[in-house]
Amino acid sequence: MNISLFNRHSLKNNKKILCVFLFIQLLFSCGEKNQQASFARIVERGYVTVGTLYGPNSFYVQGNDVQSNGIQKNGYAGFEYELAKKYADYLNVDLKVVPSYSLDELFIKLNTGEVDLLAAGLSVTDKRLSRFRFAPSYTQVSQKLVFKQGNIRPRKISDLSDGLMVTASSSHAEHLSILKHVNPELNWVETNEFDREELLIKLLNDEISYTIVDSNTLAINRRYYPEISVGFTIKKAEPLAWMVSKNSDDSILASLVEFFGQVHHDGTLLALDDKYYGHIEQFNYVETRTFIKAVETRLPEYQAMFEKYSQEIDWRLLAAISYQESHWQPHARSHTGVRGMMMLTLATAKQMGIKSRLDAEQSIRGGSKYFKRMIAKMPDRIPNPDRVWFALASYNVGFGHLNDARIITQQQGGDPDRWVEVKTRLPLLQQKKYYKKTKYGYARGSEPVHYVDNIRRYYDTLTWLDAKSKESIEVPEKKLAVQVTKLTD
Repeated sequence: MNISLFNRHSLKNNKKILCVFLFIQLLFSCGEKNQQASFARIVERGYVTVGTLYGPNSFYVQGNDVQSNGIQKNGYAGFEYELAKKYADYLNVDLKVVPSYSLDELFIKLNTGEVDLLAAGLSVTDKRLSRFRFAPSYTQVSQKLVFKQGNIRPRKISDLSDGLMVTASSSHAEHLSILKHVNPELNWVETNEFDREELLIKLLNDEISYTIVDSNTLAINRRYYPEISVGFTIKKAEPLAWMVSKNSDDSILASLVEFFGQVHHDGTLLALDDKYYGHIEQFNYVETRTFIKAVETRLPEYQAMFEKYSQEIDWRLLAAISYQESHWQPHARSHTGVRGMMMLTLATAKQMGIKSRLDAEQSIRGGSKYFKRMIAKMPDRIPNPDRVWFALASYNVGFGHLNDARIITQQQGGDPDRWVEVKTRLPLLQQKKYYKKTKYGYARGSEPVHYVDNIRRYYDTLTWLDAKSKESIEVPEKKLAVQVTKLTD
């Protein structure tokens, strides 16, 4: 697989260099004969070139310190990236990714044939339909007007004062232009300098009063920035789709129609959507703030223990399990009799060789050992991250009850090896007409669903906070030197 990308900080901290680069690139593009995308060319050269945006929804580089058997792996991630990789596999070619911070730059690359298509969370709008063609839609998002928690909440367009900023050439800017016709007092600033995530930072730093984000972007970022609050929905749900040039070969669009039909039908799209968004649909401001505070105040006391006993598991996942179980309280107690940091039963503690459940280090060691046992019980054919989600559910509700739910899933025509399908059947274990036919009987099946979702949210937030913490201790001079080197390579 061939990945083309530029260092994020290089582009952001070297604006003048970037402008020169883009100008030179445009000159060369104008001087060459455009090679419009064609299906035959993709097959002949053996790779498909996909343009996308940097960001948690589309494409990002994962840290290089995540252990191999954790949820994450070293390399690249993002909903659009993974979907594009599946399209390349479907065509039996390699994937070449061309990421950018600028929509305008991506549009140029698409029109000149430098990329075959754009997979960047692009809304299907009337203006874009006049310039480009779209593959079948794979999801819908709404546009949210957001402000900083604690400030006066705007509830309608007329409530907006100065300070609204959006990214240039975005669907947000396009919709604001339409609203301007009936709301002449509406004003905003469009920027090419800041991307969507950076605008959210400016909002939280009180540098701007409002911005607009898509609902999926909002869901991801509120895990890290709970102070982002929704004023109102400025535009209701609209489809997202991949974009191709108006002049591109019809066979490319035909292959996309067939591909999206397949991933819709076989559940691939559903599983991918669950991986990135299934656990973040619900947002609780107090819970998120409480967790972030606990990371700052309580986690440092136990982090070394999580790192010591995690071994091949990502320590941050083990820490997330412990927070869900006990909020990192060594003497925590449940009405069911489980105790300690990892909330072990007496029987489980004995099996794991733990003498005192109230000793934080022993509890973490025992919980880690037990969780690894749950992972090992899963059939080898189940890949990560589903394997991890199943193991978490077993940690909570028991391996037997999980298998009952998997059997029900299979009986109903679902895939018992996909968490996204099994989690919809687990609550059925609470209904007599289902549990009376199972091997292990009644279970509060909705609890492991919430349990897994909570841990996934904690893990995501903890991973992000840990990465930010490591970035903050880098030596600025050394970091700048690395940036310049990467840009000029």
